[in-house]
Amino acid sequence: MKLYLGLVHHPIINKRGEKVTTSVTNMDIHDISRSCRTFGVTEYHIITPLEAQHGLMDRILGHWERDENGAYNPDRQDALAVARASYSLSQSIDEIEKREGVRPLICATGANFKEYELNPDQVKERALIDKKPIFLIFGTGWGLHAEALELADCLVEPIFGASSDGYNHLSVRSAVAIYLDRFTRSN
Repeated sequence: MKLYLGLVHHPIINKRGEKVTTSVTNMDIHDISRSCRTFGVTEYHIITPLEAQHGLMDRILGHWERDENGAYNPDRQDALAVARASYSLSQSIDEIEKREGVRPLICATGANFKEYELNPDQVKERALIDKKPIFLIFGTGWGLHAEALELADCLVEPIFGASSDGYNHLSVRSAVAIYLDRFTRSN
């Protein structure tokens, strides 16, 4: 199974439900890249339309591509090799389709989902039957905006914790690691 991951910074909703663009963070670039590399993700797409944010990503990723920095911390250089900057979710989908020769199965996640269609094992089954790679997308802020969800083929079951009061608010970095474990382990 081929797995791609997208961290969407636009279109996102804020706590008032408005469509916004969130900021790319250094921690999300580094930590999610490391999780992606550990779990065999083909590419990690960091999605934002903002030029200034692309400049930031270019500086961060470029820093570790330089020989002297890569020699200092080759594990970081190796992990960041899977990260890609993208201007839109559609651009990422097109790039994956071009690489794979087929449109990926686009699966959206969100802690705020009240309804969902599939759990990770069911997504893997569907991708196997359809002979498609999986593009697992995560939102930032308060979750993916309806415009992003419209591009999804399915909504994946949220992570439910053990909190007796239903508290469910992991950092995106933690959620990515949990989902990647669930998507890559054997049934």
